[in-house]
Amino acid sequence: MTVLCLDIGSTWTKGALVSADGELLGTAQRATTQDEVLRGIDAVTGALNPADEVLACSSAGGGLRLAVVGQERLVSAEAGYRVALSAGARVVHVSAGPLDGAGVGALRAARPDVVLLVGGTDGGDDSVLLHNARRLGANRVACPVVLAGNAEAQPRALELLAGRTVVRAGNVLPDVGELNPDPARRAIREVFLAHVIGGKRLSRGTRFRDVVRAVTPDAVLGGVSRLAARDREGAVLVVDVGGATTDVYSAVSTAEGPETTVALPPDRRTVEGDLGMRWSAGTLVAEAHAERLVGDAEATALRAEADSRAARVDWLPEDPAVDHRLAALAVVLAVRRHLRLVDGRLGPRGAGLLVLSGGVFRHAESVDGIEETLRADPVLRPVLREAAVLVDRDYVLAPAGLLAGAGRDGAADRLLSRFDLPARVPRPA
Repeated sequence: MTVLCLDIGSTWTKGALVSADGELLGTAQRATTQDEVLRGIDAVTGALNPADEVLACSSAGGGLRLAVVGQERLVSAEAGYRVALSAGARVVHVSAGPLDGAGVGALRAARPDVVLLVGGTDGGDDSVLLHNARRLGANRVACPVVLAGNAEAQPRALELLAGRTVVRAGNVLPDVGELNPDPARRAIREVFLAHVIGGKRLSRGTRFRDVVRAVTPDAVLGGVSRLAARDREGAVLVVDVGGATTDVYSAVSTAEGPETTVALPPDRRTVEGDLGMRWSAGTLVAEAHAERLVGDAEATALRAEADSRAARVDWLPEDPAVDHRLAALAVVLAVRRHLRLVDGRLGPRGAGLLVLSGGVFRHAESVDGIEETLRADPVLRPVLREAAVLVDRDYVLAPAGLLAGAGRDGAADRLLSRFDLPARVPRPA
């Protein structure tokens, strides 16, 4: 038996053909055809042997855009925000407190695919949750709502949201000091598959919607989580540098220490929409200059290079030196921001493994120079002190997440075994 794992992105559709026990039999990549994504899927499928089963994830059409509407900025809204980040969503809007007209307008302007409505502990104050449910219902906010607030207030909130598409989930904050992310994550995934995929008009039939199992970042996070569970010392850190964004994933084998009200789940993801190799190369250079990663002269030279790349996003230079420099800067900036979100905590030993993903790394003969830049950064140095650095050359993290999500843990683990490392001697501080 063979399984074809597909990742349908906005630019490329990638496929990995895997045996029942997890052997990688082949890979293929073709351009995504935006007017009818099935053509890109069929091109990848045709490049590989026929498979007995197809599992797919997708970020085509911009992936999953999610807004969080909560009660208090530092409690329920923050909890919802952190749950959303770990659910494969790009958080495009966060509001806290009672929604007013301006707040509803800002929410609409963010164009979310899904609203995560949270607020209150179970049996606690329900006034803000019910007020916000009433506002969302009365203003006919069209996108689906995941209701994950005060469990005792949810029946009344459902009445106020009558006529909207609503999926109930367990409270993300059932009690003070207790974060419960999994029910909301499952509900967000359900809404994405049932309502968002079809609404993006990427395919005229139902075949595309039927084959997609997850939003791509959720599948990748599943692969990262599985990798962290393989008796690894230290956290796993994955950085995926693309043309428009840089995504950072981190996972530890178990949650460490007692949870606080807005404690992070052990698997985390952040998306930096202003750090990329092509579309957002200009803001990448500006941010690197602002954080003093590059001096004035280098910034001026890189701005010209960034402008040319933004104008020709499909250009592949003969000399990759500038692209490697941009990629190193993107990783440093994105990981710095990720560390701020997790309060610098990647477990007591920092990262045990850093995996670099993205075409700039997969096509590089060596990433030694990039690794040197990362280890020299004063913010990243303590986190990467004991970390091995590898490249996901066959792009197996999303397929591994798809396999694990389908209950094929053994196949996922074999696919991830290419990242297994011998015992390492800690690097000097």
